[in-house]
Amino acid sequence: MTIQKIFIIGAGTMGNGISQVAATSGYQVTCMDVMPAALEKAKATIAKSTAKLLEKGTLTAEQKYSADAIQFVTNMDTMKDADLVIEAATENPELKFKIFKDMDTHAREGVILASNTSSISITKIAAVTRRPDRVIGMHFMNPVPLMKLVEVIRGLGTSNETTQTIMDLCKVIGKEPVEANDSPGFISNRILCPMINEAIFALQENVGTPEAIDQVMKLGMNHPMGPLTLADLIGLDVVLFVMEVLQRDLGEDKYRPAYLLRKMVDAGYLGRKSGRGFYKY
Repeated sequence: MTIQKIFIIGAGTMGNGISQVAATSGYQVTCMDVMPAALEKAKATIAKSTAKLLEKGTLTAEQKYSADAIQFVTNMDTMKDADLVIEAATENPELKFKIFKDMDTHAREGVILASNTSSISITKIAAVTRRPDRVIGMHFMNPVPLMKLVEVIRGLGTSNETTQTIMDLCKVIGKEPVEANDSPGFISNRILCPMINEAIFALQENVGTPEAIDQVMKLGMNHPMGPLTLADLIGLDVVLFVMEVLQRDLGEDKYRPAYLLRKMVDAGYLGRKSGRGFYKY
């Protein structure tokens, strides 16, 4: 199937980033969210981002025009015209299962249904549809317009054709796809979140201040940002959710979330999106 029209569900940080990248790569994009305010914010975010990239010379006027042409809608009615549907909603299993049932109903037969999930089993998501061979994970990194990686996750029933189609599409939109099998946390969060969790344990046990922990990892290990700064960017609630998935599904105590992480999520200190995490914003 030739992909020309992409329908993206979710207008948050990841959804608007995926919409921007797809549109500037020449695809006709529709971004859907049930909240009109989220759509307005996404539209403004994309306009600001593409204007900045145009000014820097990393985006052409034609690409900026394509981004400005993104359609923003509050329902799935126009999904029937899409050649690919990408879900980028909140990392909540029950919500994603419901969305995929709706996607399966509205999307044409043969259309690939992709999820931007960072930890939820693609096999489980696919099981709520009538097309498990056409369900796949596309785990984009934040911020989407700048980060090159897309982790492509195969569910148990995902076909070779579906996988190859998505691998090829990732290259068209300027990304580097890396294939992973469906396992808790996939590759990225199986490694990343335990590292962040260990940094939180170090802070909890007063091994060092947030600044000291981050500086050690930046200056000593050449990380572009420290693990606590990164946790604030990702969202502490997301880090906690991934750690709970790893502990439950892998059954090992080494994946237990730090008590301080739970405490901060309970307090609403979620990082950048709430204005306070390990740092204040």
